[in-house]
Amino acid sequence: MGINEAFHMGGWGMYPTLIFGLLMIGAAFWYAARPARRLVPLLVSCGLMTFVSGCLGFFTGVIRSLTAIGQVPPDTRYISLIGIAESLTNMVFAFALIMLAMLAVSVGAWRLARLLPGRGEEAEETA
Repeated sequence: MGINEAFHMGGWGMYPTLIFGLLMIGAAFWYAARPARRLVPLLVSCGLMTFVSGCLGFFTGVIRSLTAIGQVPPDTRYISLIGIAESLTNMVFAFALIMLAMLAVSVGAWRLARLLPGRGEEAEETA
């Protein structure tokens, strides 16, 4: 399935997920290039907004499927599962964006740890 098909199947909920996901990925690459603790709240906020917008698309798709089930004859109600696929597409897209951003954040965290040698050891000794 191509990205165009996924957007078509995912419905309107894919657009806010894309917007927040791109902001999150941008912040993650910024953090990877110049790791700084001040960027962590921005990363967390963008990650949460990506996840929440994916959930919004998921729940609106489920609601749409469940409200349409009454219009389908009882012997073909299994067709409502197609609407569930629309819902899950939003969540998969949100998780894919979050995973991509987390890769960049991991690089930034690794670089930050290399820039501050011994900081982790001192924190463990004082704890």
